[in-house]
Amino acid sequence: MESCVLSNHCCHCVRSNTSQKMATGGVTRKISAASARAHTRKKHNTKSSFPSGILRTALAVLFIGFLAWAYQAIRPPPPKICGSPDGPPITAPRIKLRDGRNLAYKEHGVPRDAAKYKIIYVHAIGSCRHDAVVAKTLSPGVAEDLGVYIVSFDRPGYGESDPDPNLTAKSLALDIEELADKLGLGSKFYLIGFSLGGQIVWGCLKYIPHRLAGAALLNPVVNYWWSGLPANLTNEAFYQLKPQDQWAYRVAHYAPWLTYWWNTQQWFPSSSVIAESADTLSLQDLELVSKLSYRESFVSQVRQQGEYESVYRSFNFAFGSWEFSPLDLENPFPNNEGSIHLWQGDEDLAVAAKLQPYIAEKLPWIHYHELQGAGHLFPYAEGMGDTIIKSLLHGK
Repeated sequence: MESCVLSNHCCHCVRSNTSQKMATGGVTRKISAASARAHTRKKHNTKSSFPSGILRTALAVLFIGFLAWAYQAIRPPPPKICGSPDGPPITAPRIKLRDGRNLAYKEHGVPRDAAKYKIIYVHAIGSCRHDAVVAKTLSPGVAEDLGVYIVSFDRPGYGESDPDPNLTAKSLALDIEELADKLGLGSKFYLIGFSLGGQIVWGCLKYIPHRLAGAALLNPVVNYWWSGLPANLTNEAFYQLKPQDQWAYRVAHYAPWLTYWWNTQQWFPSSSVIAESADTLSLQDLELVSKLSYRESFVSQVRQQGEYESVYRSFNFAFGSWEFSPLDLENPFPNNEGSIHLWQGDEDLAVAAKLQPYIAEKLPWIHYHELQGAGHLFPYAEGMGDTIIKSLLHGK
């Protein structure tokens, strides 16, 4: 009996103490360590979610901004077409081509109707119809005696000729053929090309050989990716170039969409050829530079429709992927009714002079003329116009 009373008393005391603690908010709870860590992580996550969202948004905005900048940087400005409201005026005679484009031209030598020999001249990169070097260095007496007529033209995008967004070796050959037809030069005509203009002659030998009476290539540009060129010789010639030119040629071949940006940015050197750097001039070239002072009167016309449509598109064409290799060409004159001549200065620093003898060897029907001590500008030397044209017309 006594023990029951004691027991009841103890229970009453415990209940009383518990009630007091609950009343005063002093409840004691046991929480496990895992629950505590989870609770802490939840608090931390709640606090850091807002800043990380801002970071992701900022990175996305920066990335989009970079893409927009890159797109604007590599995208060339639109051309200013001659005759358009914001374009240069039309001052030259022009013919309309098969696709609606216009081709500007200039005539030299004896009158067209009185000429015995009719020659089309193809200019170099960074030049135009006014810079027909063989007409410039041809003696008036020789032109009269032989009856030589020369017509030069602005290549697409240069001077006053409309750009050609689909420029290829074939399209250029067809432009030349159509120029001959529109001017009434006859079923056959002669062709002379200098530097990149000389490279274009290869396309004419491929696509319109039946229209040629003869052709001369003066220091023609070599594409290092033409099939048939020996790797050891090509690599030797390529790695003798300045690093800036090696990279410019690689860009033109592998990433032509990047050519405009590559050659207009200011972070590292661009193509020395496009920049017309003195580094590409040989000793003879330095002596001949003074003869080019006449170019000052028209140099502003060369790129007046936009650098991309003239110089950079030509650059991509010269070193891009060709649909054929000149080393696979066949003799256009199997019966010796005409002749093809390749002239190369052995000290030319602008094109791969080392590769020209190999090309001439693979094409034995070519008359190869290597000039000792001559540079890229040798056609401007005194008397060279007479020599080149007499050799072409007389097959020597």
